[in-house]
Amino acid sequence: LDHRAMVAHTDTAVGKGVDAVVEKVCSDELPVHSLERELGDCARAVLVRREWLKRQPGVASAEAVGRVPHEGFDYDAVHGACAEMVFGYIPLPVGVAGPLLLNGKTYQVPLATVEGALIASTRRGCKAITAAGGASAAVLSQGMTRAPVIRFPSAIRAAAFAAWMHDPANLAVAQEQFATTTRFGRLTSCRVTVAGRYAYARFVCATGDAMGMNMVSKGVSAVLDFLSAGSFGDLELLGLSGNVCCDKKAAAVNWISGRGCSVVAEATIPGHVVESVLKTTVAAACELNVAKNLIGSAMAGALGGFNAHASNIVTALYLACGQDAAQNVESSQCITLLEPANGGADLHVSVTMPSIEVGTVGGGTILAPQRACLEMLGVAGAGQEAGSHARELATVVAGAVLAGELSLLAALSAGHLMRAHLAHNRKPAAP
Repeated sequence: LDHRAMVAHTDTAVGKGVDAVVEKVCSDELPVHSLERELGDCARAVLVRREWLKRQPGVASAEAVGRVPHEGFDYDAVHGACAEMVFGYIPLPVGVAGPLLLNGKTYQVPLATVEGALIASTRRGCKAITAAGGASAAVLSQGMTRAPVIRFPSAIRAAAFAAWMHDPANLAVAQEQFATTTRFGRLTSCRVTVAGRYAYARFVCATGDAMGMNMVSKGVSAVLDFLSAGSFGDLELLGLSGNVCCDKKAAAVNWISGRGCSVVAEATIPGHVVESVLKTTVAAACELNVAKNLIGSAMAGALGGFNAHASNIVTALYLACGQDAAQNVESSQCITLLEPANGGADLHVSVTMPSIEVGTVGGGTILAPQRACLEMLGVAGAGQEAGSHARELATVVAGAVLAGELSLLAALSAGHLMRAHLAHNRKPAAP
């Protein structure tokens, strides 16, 4: 059945209405999940899907569907790349925190959030850092991971597979197979963890300026196909991801070995700036950081959560810049350290973040508003050197987290947190 021809016959233009098309969708003559393909018009598909949705069980208010905005959006860019079953979009307020002087360059950092006081607080941290002469940040390592789970007939065969992968000569063979699938990706290492008959091969790959999960998955699949056709015909691939990657879950493997970009950022804030801008003292900020971020997090059994609120800044920046927001789980792993400097007169602050997963090409970065935020930072698209824009974006993430940590710890140590939230995050409820 040629659905597109049928639709064209019954309702040839959006302006003539969508009722006839909606009826066909509701009667299952047209598949609602593939309206973009069937109608050949992504915007029209959204209109039809909205009317279909209003009639569906599980929708408490059809009028509410109509209040979700849908006009003025590039659905062609979304289709096949960012979302399915689209019936509109959710606007998020985007604010700016800055200026942030980082590695000698000034940034205005876009943050999308609905948490009042977050941007104001981060901006105060940026002010303190910039007044202090700026922060420095360095990328310690860069590499996206994928760890398939493979089952063998015996534990001995799983161990043999691990030994084979750990041989540098064999890794070179795997690298050749990986390279057949991509012009930009490169397999750099592989470490196999064995549990009985199960082997978890954690492949680490350079992915240029892409976050790179799809690139890595495709390359790893080629490696496993090659091995299963040769020396390891008895391997059984149970899943391309075996949770040792480890994606979108807090895990020690990312905390220890890193994933994406591992970044450290630091600044030394003069005592007079601590007092005039942050409204606290060096001693009070340091004392609180130990009690809260180190001891308190340890008592809570935190895994990479030795910080005040890194996830706040990471998530807001990810939403603004088209990153995978769910990866804030591991990307927000961070340890914040505050120490007196220069005989106690000044404050040294650092954040170490081993798994910041970002990209400046692909995914949500193709959407115009998100790309515009990347352009604000000067990191949109591919850099002249492979991976350079992704690395720079990762340092901006760490620098913004540094600012956010500094400001929140100052507010807490001075007793100002609730005052700020009452000023920025409380309005009478809408009638």
